[in-house]
This record gives sequence, structure tokens and C-alpha cells, in this order.
Amino acid sequence: MSRPSEGEPAPHFELTADDGSPVSNESLAGKRYVLYFYPKDDTPGCTTQACSLRDNFGRVMATGIEVFGVSPDSVKSHVKFREKYGLPYRLLADLGHQVADAFGVWVEKSFAGKTYKGVERSSFIIGPDGRIEHVLARVKPIEHVDLVLEALAS
Repeated sequence: MSRPSEGEPAPHFELTADDGSPVSNESLAGKRYVLYFYPKDDTPGCTTQACSLRDNFGRVMATGIEVFGVSPDSVKSHVKFREKYGLPYRLLADLGHQVADAFGVWVEKSFAGKTYKGVERSSFIIGPDGRIEHVLARVKPIEHVDLVLEALAS
């Protein structure tokens, strides 16, 4: 599927967080939040990205936004990843990658001469009206938190 654009309503989603709670765009109506899609728990790039957000979480929280990491990993995997690195935000299990598909970030990738499908590291800032305010596509792990803060300030 194609990636939704800024100004469009965010695709419907309902996922289970690492704490067992359901999280959906309905439950977040009226709030501003970030969905950041990442490929896999506890891998080098994803850990860099997650810990960078953790280390700058005070700055992120000062904007009044809620943050959710989304990957195709299981709730159990998310629990281990979150505990290992002390992540202060919830991780959502997108088993079967339906939400990544809906947001257009389940794409063909290549590594070492092989092609496969996987998550393109991208973030969506969604406004209280449920519309996408900013799309941060193909972000680099270390730059992610600064790009999110820049977008929130604009």
C-alpha cells in the first residue's frame, strides 16, 4: 500500500502494547502522538533509535506528545526489549504487519544481495483530529529523535 500523506486521516489500527493494553486510533482520539515504525527489537539500529528516544524523553514529553514504537515483533519480545533498555514508552506488536502495510512502510528491502519484505524505518506524527501532521520517512536511527522534535516544533 502507499504511504498516507500529511493532512490525510491516519489509517485505522488496533494493536496490543507490551503492557498488555490495547492501543488504537480510537483510544488516542483527541491526543497528539507519534507512531514510529522500526524493523526489529534488540538489533543495532533499532536499539540506537529506541535509546536515543529514551535519552531525550524529557524533551519529547515537554511537547505533550505520546510515543509508541511499532514493529512486527511479539508482545513478549517487546517486553524483553523495553525492560533491557529501560524504555519509557510503550511498544506495539504488529504481528502480521497489517498496520505497517496500512501506513505503507512494509516494503521490499535488500541486504547482501537478497531481497525480502520488512519495515521501512519511518515515523508518523498524528494530531488530535486523527490526521497525519508529519511523515518522517526512511529515517536514520541516530537522527530520529531530532527529526521528531523539529517536526513537533514546526
